[in-house]
Amino acid sequence: MRPPIVCAALAVLALGLATAPLCAQENYEIQVYPSETMAPGRTMVELHSNYTFSGPKETEPGVRSSVHTFHETIEITEGWTPWFETGFYIFTSVSGPYGWQWVGDHIRPRVRVPESWHWPVGVSLSAEIGYQRAVYSADTWTLELRPIVDKEIGRWYLSFNPTVERALRGPGVSRGYVFSPNFKVGYDFSKRVNGGLEYYGSVGPLGDFDPSREQQHQLGPALDFNLGPDWELNVGAIFGLTSSTEHAIFKVILGRRFGRGRGESEGPAGLR
Repeated sequence: MRPPIVCAALAVLALGLATAPLCAQENYEIQVYPSETMAPGRTMVELHSNYTFSGPKETEPGVRSSVHTFHETIEITEGWTPWFETGFYIFTSVSGPYGWQWVGDHIRPRVRVPESWHWPVGVSLSAEIGYQRAVYSADTWTLELRPIVDKEIGRWYLSFNPTVERALRGPGVSRGYVFSPNFKVGYDFSKRVNGGLEYYGSVGPLGDFDPSREQQHQLGPALDFNLGPDWELNVGAIFGLTSSTEHAIFKVILGRRFGRGRGESEGPAGLR
């Protein structure tokens, strides 16, 4: 088992480095990811919904503001092996001036360290690449490399996503790889409810971070509900901590599993 997963992980990483010129699609998939992958034979369909109440109204020329806009994203994830899955995203935007608009599509292969290795933490790596229309992002082709490390400690759940992003086409290409760390801490109040905090940041190019006033930092409470082996629900309110960040976003992620996998867990991370 080890040689195939090591080769796959290196292939995912090589994809990112070889294409070297994604800034992640902003506010379409607001989520701190767990390390686990979808069980083979299982398909997860998720609807990511969020609304931006307030934030910076200035954007790059020709790019539409996300303030007072709904973002609706469909994510379809298929599990192929106990350590490999592929996700596909359809981004859309809904606003008064423009109605319901298609924004773009992304694809995300992901590998993880198998449970049979008995590592003390969960570890996985995803590479998300895709296109978004220029009226919604000046960088039309982007790449995201997302290492994921998580751990359950009693009723506590911790997840860290030290993400790096790069524009493949657009003005952001010159910035190189941008460090965008995400973090989640949650506590199981019951077998059905986990509550905690989620953090999302973007601090600038690796080795040359942006000035603090230009960095993006968001923090807010979130609840995860275990609705059974086939359903998941995440609800959160995210607040910007700097002037360059969207100030208030409400988000909901509703997921439904289909098929019958082998050796899968009974609920989302942090709700076992």
